[in-house]
Amino acid sequence: MMNRLLLALLALTVLASPAAAQDAAACGTPAVIDDGWATAKPDDVGLDGARLCGLDKFLEQWPNANIHSVTVARRGKLVFERYFTGQDERWGTPLGEVKFGPETLHDLRSISKSVVSLLVGIALREGTFPSIDSAVFDQFPEYAALKTPEKARITFWHLLTMSSGFAWNEAIPYSNPANSERRLIDSAEPARYVLEQPMALPPGYLYNYNGGNTALLAAVLAKKTGQTLDAYAREKLFAPLGITNSEWVVMPASNTAAAASGARLRPRDLAKIGQLMTSDGAWKGKQVLPRGWVAESTRLHINGEGIYYYGYQWWLGRTLLHGRDRPWIAGFGWGGQRLYIQPDLDLVVTVNAGYYGPPLQGVIPHQLFTRFVLQAVKD
Repeated sequence: MMNRLLLALLALTVLASPAAAQDAAACGTPAVIDDGWATAKPDDVGLDGARLCGLDKFLEQWPNANIHSVTVARRGKLVFERYFTGQDERWGTPLGEVKFGPETLHDLRSISKSVVSLLVGIALREGTFPSIDSAVFDQFPEYAALKTPEKARITFWHLLTMSSGFAWNEAIPYSNPANSERRLIDSAEPARYVLEQPMALPPGYLYNYNGGNTALLAAVLAKKTGQTLDAYAREKLFAPLGITNSEWVVMPASNTAAAASGARLRPRDLAKIGQLMTSDGAWKGKQVLPRGWVAESTRLHINGEGIYYYGYQWWLGRTLLHGRDRPWIAGFGWGGQRLYIQPDLDLVVTVNAGYYGPPLQGVIPHQLFTRFVLQAVKD
């Protein structure tokens, strides 16, 4: 496996060179759609369009990458989008071979968690969500019997930062009935299932990836707003962004939205969410998120997995570019779904893929971001 990984990275390094790039005029021109996006040529916003076209050359050398789409926006304009044909799924259900295009919905998988975080920010502004530092169990009196002194200390900050302390394991395959996320999905009462889990650590002690934390956030959003998660997202987030085509998959056992993984959007609409993160929550002059929420939710709250930090359901990382340390914000989703935001470059990149298996599902999208898009930045 390590040899395969090294060969992949070597191929990326070679194909990222300008000599391997295609004519910029031959690929990547965004479709002109009345969806709110202004479009431009990459070179008009300080990006090397020829280098961006090296994406195709790379993918020709990696037939199993199954990349479905790549979009790039800079300085508020969509400048590059590429769509491909490949095998895909809708929340685990095979769709067969799909020809992707600007109007095709795609699973976000765990980028859905980041969307829920934005909805929490909106609800906080409206006064329909409890204080971040308040106790989670106070919002679930129907499950008071499950409360212990240690669980009583869990706050919404702990849910947002994946540090609730619940015993939870979704790192094992979904085919394993012991997978905590699978059990959550199969539960008729998802909130009860999460709250009844034993504590492995004190709240706030350590990060542990837990889709149940997101499910609890969504349950409180529904309780306090009186709307389903998908309805609230459409009204408060998607509609202001001009997103008219969306879906949020429902867990059949509970008939509630799969908060941690069920959102489906067009790639260029996912890029709009990224654009919000570069402009303090504004889109086309309209304040969609409360001012300051982006900064608060994407600052370093806790150490995440490996080299990453974690905010409020957002991943935080960095890349060395031209001798400078460039921090970025990201939403990560199973199968190679990625939303990268580089605020200081005013740059947004989305990648959608159908590589539903470790470990290259993370390697290929990340290299597309770092080896192609970031290396295309001219100023």
